[in-house]
Amino acid sequence: MRTLTKEYMMERISKGIRNEKRKPMDYRNIKLEVGLIPNAEGSAQATIGNTKVLAGIKIDLSEPMTDTPEDGNLTTSAELLPMASENYDIGPPTPEGVEFARVVDRGIRHGNVLDTSKLFIEEGKVWSIFMDLYVLNYDGNIFDAGTLALMAALATSKIPKYEDGKVVRENMKRLETSNIVTSCTFAKVIDSLLVDPDGAEEELMKARLTITNGKELIYAMQKGLGGVFMQKEIDSLIDAAFDKSKELRNIVQKSTGD
Repeated sequence: MRTLTKEYMMERISKGIRNEKRKPMDYRNIKLEVGLIPNAEGSAQATIGNTKVLAGIKIDLSEPMTDTPEDGNLTTSAELLPMASENYDIGPPTPEGVEFARVVDRGIRHGNVLDTSKLFIEEGKVWSIFMDLYVLNYDGNIFDAGTLALMAALATSKIPKYEDGKVVRENMKRLETSNIVTSCTFAKVIDSLLVDPDGAEEELMKARLTITNGKELIYAMQKGLGGVFMQKEIDSLIDAAFDKSKELRNIVQKSTGD
């Protein structure tokens, strides 16, 4: 970003002025679509402003982990596709991609969205749920888009049956989920706190905080970059996350029919 543009944006943000006439605690327009990948057990695409993230779910027969022999497996992976941003390249996972997958995974896992004990089939056989995230277009805040997409994909997924030693993918029942979690990502630009930073605002931010929660509990928090948040700022952002998550949960419920 050019220096003059940065200075102009920072001056506007310090006065509480954001792109699209947003207030500091306003999200961009959000759209959530489900069932976009016919061959997946579940899928959803979350669009926040110009940011688009696609989630796909695949469920298959597997062996349990040695330390949890009576629980199914959850695996989350993420791809930052080169077509999404000039800053994304083809190659091994980048630190940004690893962090993205881990933040979304942690919220889903610790939010008890899935009871992995119900994925147990018989000794030595469990269901493994593979959760894949694809950033299709980047314009800031892939974390919240990823959580929305994966949450909606899981809530509309169908699980195969295991009959006579075979995996049967006919007349599948809906995968049982027990919670809805959402994440709210905040940026600190100079001394201003903003929810849902767009791509330009992310270039200006000195610190980032993602809070994943349900109705009553916080399940995960992730701080990014080298800047700092004061205790009173963190307290205010926790309050903001619980407030904004009501809107986000409603979007998930409407898209999934719950």
